[in-house]
Amino acid sequence: MKRCVQRVLHIGHNIVNNHLTFTIDTLKDMHADVISSIDVFRGETTIILESKGLLQVCKTLRYDSQLDYNLLVDIVSKDCYPEEPRFSLSYILHALDKNARFRICINLSDENPEVDSVTECWKSAEWPEREAFDLMGISFVGHPDLRRILMPADWDGHPLRKDYPLGYEEVQFSFNWKEIDEKKDYAEE
Repeated sequence: MKRCVQRVLHIGHNIVNNHLTFTIDTLKDMHADVISSIDVFRGETTIILESKGLLQVCKTLRYDSQLDYNLLVDIVSKDCYPEEPRFSLSYILHALDKNARFRICINLSDENPEVDSVTECWKSAEWPEREAFDLMGISFVGHPDLRRILMPADWDGHPLRKDYPLGYEEVQFSFNWKEIDEKKDYAEE
């Protein structure tokens, strides 16, 4: 029994690898001008794109019947401050019929963190794009309802940015414990 299970898993792994290889070859043929690099790390394939080509690549992945990446699993935003490009967006895609998954990554500058919305390819992009807009300040051109989703409408700034002020009270660590403790109201009593 164990041998049969191993064989099925091995065959399934080959199908996934074949589909990922086919996907990468197709994207290289059709969109080589916007692909910066392709990385494979611990079995996860990542295609790094220039932001201007994101929507066209996503349309190919979604609507090409041989690729058929019909599920956008998530969109993840990352602030790399103080490095430039400052922001990174990762789109995790899944082809359900082939059980193949990979990631698209784009980088955005601090000056104008803006990219095309992929909501026309996957409706599931609406809320993650709104979350990235609300918490990181990344704008998605063509989004049908780009407004705050977690913070109040009148909130200033984007709280997940690394340069967002923590508040009016200094953070107390072991190295500055005494200094901060002396500044607190109860220290004056």
